[in-house]
Formats: sequence, C-alpha cells, structure tokens
Amino acid sequence: MSQAAFTSLAALLHARSGLVLGPDKMYLVETRLGPLMKREKLADLGLLVSRISSPAGETLAREVVELMTTNETFFFRDGKPFEHFKLSALKRIHAARPAGQPIRVWSAACSTGQEAYSLAMIVAEAKAVLGDRRVEIVGTDLSREVLAKAREGVYSQFEVQRGLPIQLLMKYFKQEGQNWRLSEAIRTMVSWREGNLLGDLRGLGRFDIVFCRNVLIYFDQATKGRVLAAIAGQMPADGVLYLGGAETVLGITDRLSAVAGERGVYEPTPAPGARGTAAA
Repeated sequence: MSQAAFTSLAALLHARSGLVLGPDKMYLVETRLGPLMKREKLADLGLLVSRISSPAGETLAREVVELMTTNETFFFRDGKPFEHFKLSALKRIHAARPAGQPIRVWSAACSTGQEAYSLAMIVAEAKAVLGDRRVEIVGTDLSREVLAKAREGVYSQFEVQRGLPIQLLMKYFKQEGQNWRLSEAIRTMVSWREGNLLGDLRGLGRFDIVFCRNVLIYFDQATKGRVLAAIAGQMPADGVLYLGGAETVLGITDRLSAVAGERGVYEPTPAPGARGTAAA
C-alpha cells in the first residue's frame, strides 16, 4: 500500500464522512476494503483510489465510505442516557409543549437502529405520562445498508442479548428461527432517512431531543465543532443533546453547555440576557 494512495483515500473519507484515518489505521483499510478490491479485481489501493476518483466512480466511492465507517451499536447502550431520557428529558419536554405539538427525537448516525428502537420502546412504555402526545423519532445514517437493516427490524440472538432487557424482548419481539423481529407497533414509531452529519441538516427540521453518541470521537476538532454547531442550530432553546461518555463540547463550541450534574448531557447555551423558551 503506497503512502500516496493511503493519503488520497484518507482525504476522501474525511471529506465525505468526517472520519480521520491516521497512518496507524492502514491495517483497518486492508481488512475492510480487501474483499471489495478482490471483487473489483484491483491489485492495490492505488488502483482503487484511481477508480473512485474517476467520473464513473461515485457508486464505488460511496461503498468505500460505508465500509470504512464504524457501525457498532446495541440496545440501550451505556444505560444512563436512556434513563435520563425516560426520567427527565421526555417528561420535561412533554410538560413544556402545547397540546397537539409532537415531540421530535433524532438518533443521528443511527447505524442498524438499536438506539432509535430503544427510544421507541421507552416512549411506548411512557403512555401513562405522555397520553396522546405524538413522539416522532427519526434515525439518520449515511449508509444505505445499515438503514435497510434498521427498517427491517430483525436482529440476531447475539444482538438482542446486548443490552435489551428480557421483559422488553418478550413484549416487543417475535422469534423467527434464529432471529428476532421487532413488533410493527415499535417499528412504525421510527422513520429512517439517509443523512450525513457533514451535510445540510436544515431539511430534517427541528428536534427537541438529539442522540449523537460515539460519533464525534472519529472526527477532528474542526469537524466536531462544525457538526455540533449544526446540531445546535436544529434544537430549540430548551432542547437536550446526548453525546457519548468520551465526548464533550468543552473547548469545541460555545453553542452548547453541559447540564449540571449529568455526564454526556448538553443543552443549547442561552444567548446573553435570554431565557430558554420552547420551540413554536
């Protein structure tokens, strides 16, 4: 693998997905792109870079980006953000919104859907609090492949064993051979859209609550700041943002501030002299 080819590939990945690919990740390139290069009969990375850089290489370039981005996820990952969503954010936003106005929740970089479906199950279990309030959950990812799996709502025994409480498994899933299919009632609570955090987010609309967890760790500082500012622009003054435990807004953007006493929970920073108000 030539250094020039690796550098060109790293630049493409950074431009399209924000992923920072350092020299120590050469093994990752070989592991993830090896099968594709074999299929395309490309002897080395330089030939792959030449192909995806050509006018006819867009489809292949997209596949390369999807293969190189990380899609690790599981139900109720890390636990505490979902507890905060259930016990604090959801109730507070519900109380602050006029009757008939939906609460909008965004699972950004949703991968195969476990995060968004975890949120949907929490909402389904909170009917006594929410009443007739509609909660719109939107999952976005740049990978069409993972979105297809998310829409299907079918998970392996291994996947449902990772974080999913047994009572929710038995209540909301039906076993099909070696797999488990999520109930239609939960699947229809989530809509899925292809979307890139580096793109224009305005078409998604405003979100009261945003989960963007374990995504920023793959970005450089400038990209983190750009993404966080864009997310803040899609939130009302009383909105809530959840980041991963190893992620922070400190030293990156002043558009968001940490919620006191909570790890990984952030809110839009009030303008000087302004008080937080609900979105219209």
